[in-house]
Amino acid sequence: MITFLRFARAHTIIGTSLSLLALYLMAARHVGLDDWKMFGISLFSCLAANVYITGLNQLTDIEIDKINKPYLPLASGAYSPRTGQWIVGVCGLLAVLTCFLYPPYLPLTVLSSLFLGTIYSAEPIRLKRYHFWAAFCIIVVRGLIVNLLLYLHFRTAMGAGPQVPWTVWLLTFIIFVFGIIIAWFKDLPDTEGDKEHGIQTLTLLRTRRWVYTRGAGLLGITLLSSAIYAFWAGQQWMAGGLALLLLFFGFFATQLDLENQKSIARFYQSTWGVFFGVYLVFAVWG
Repeated sequence: MITFLRFARAHTIIGTSLSLLALYLMAARHVGLDDWKMFGISLFSCLAANVYITGLNQLTDIEIDKINKPYLPLASGAYSPRTGQWIVGVCGLLAVLTCFLYPPYLPLTVLSSLFLGTIYSAEPIRLKRYHFWAAFCIIVVRGLIVNLLLYLHFRTAMGAGPQVPWTVWLLTFIIFVFGIIIAWFKDLPDTEGDKEHGIQTLTLLRTRRWVYTRGAGLLGITLLSSAIYAFWAGQQWMAGGLALLLLFFGFFATQLDLENQKSIARFYQSTWGVFFGVYLVFAVWG
């Protein structure tokens, strides 16, 4: 199980699960109904798509991961490439089959995510080689597709009209910016392997310090402005939750040593912790 979670990238599984739960709870609260069976099928389909995307990325990055992330199952030899191919193929098929149980928004979500995840990693396109297009894929999937399409999926599946309230737009704005931050920060510790294999990350084109300062500043401004807007809109608890996440991020930023790989890895995981926290705030008060 631990090996599979490493293959699936546990932080992305948690992020996908929390995002679906938050959007479902928001839609159920707005509509005044619930349908946990529909939620369970939707979660299964999206998690299968998640494993397909993260697994395909590892299948195409085995040699890079032997340098950057030697603990991953394919790089370490815990899984053979054949095993990885089977897992990716089965999960992709399950994602496609189950998403069509709830048209049109769930298939739109899953199929567009699978498409972008494929061209992100696989030849001949392999957009991850270019920092702009790599960020574009992450921003579109995490920022736009997941939040807007899944909210509309949950809402319409429970019989309501396809409307998007301001709280969902605010969540989309925050996660859209998070997509940029994740795309930048994920490469901070991976310079050695990326450079050797010609992956043009922003960290290599600039410097670690440049990426960190711009990313941290952008995230700080986003959380602060969103907290102020939520307070102005009468959502004081939401504003307080976002402000608390800003303080959490600030604390871990003070602990960062850009010359220490373990410190960078902890900082990157703390960024995902803030990402999780945003969805928890909106799950309760959105």
